[in-house]
Amino acid sequence: MTGHPGRVLFGRIEILVRLVGERLGTQRQRKCQLKKIYVGNLNFQTTDDELRTLFGEYGQVTNATVITDRDTGRSRGFGFVEMEDDSAAMNAISGINGRDVEGRQLSVNEARPRQPRGGSRW
Repeated sequence: MTGHPGRVLFGRIEILVRLVGERLGTQRQRKCQLKKIYVGNLNFQTTDDELRTLFGEYGQVTNATVITDRDTGRSRGFGFVEMEDDSAAMNAISGINGRDVEGRQLSVNEARPRQPRGGSRW
C-alpha cells in the first residue's frame, strides 16, 4: 500500500456513501412507481385484509388500509390501496369501480396527492 493511509480510508468511505446513496435512490424510485388508489363507500365492517384480497385479484398489492377515526377507531368508510404495477392498478380501478361489495357500490379511482392543511384545530 503506497501513499497516505488516510486516502484509503476516505476512498472506502466515499465508495460506501455512494453505495448507500444508490440504494436509497432505488428505494425512492420504487416508491414513486407505486400506484395509490382511493376506495370510497366501503362497508364499515370492511377490513384491511378484505381490501387487500379484493384488489389482489388484479395484481400485487403492497399495502391496503381502511382509514379509521382516530378517536373511536371505527372505519370512516374509505381506504387506500397501493399496487406495484400501473397496468394492474388501472385494471383494478376499472374492474372494481361501481362494483357492489357487501351491499355498497364502491367508488374507486387514482388517489390524488394530499392537500396541505392550514391552521390549527383549536
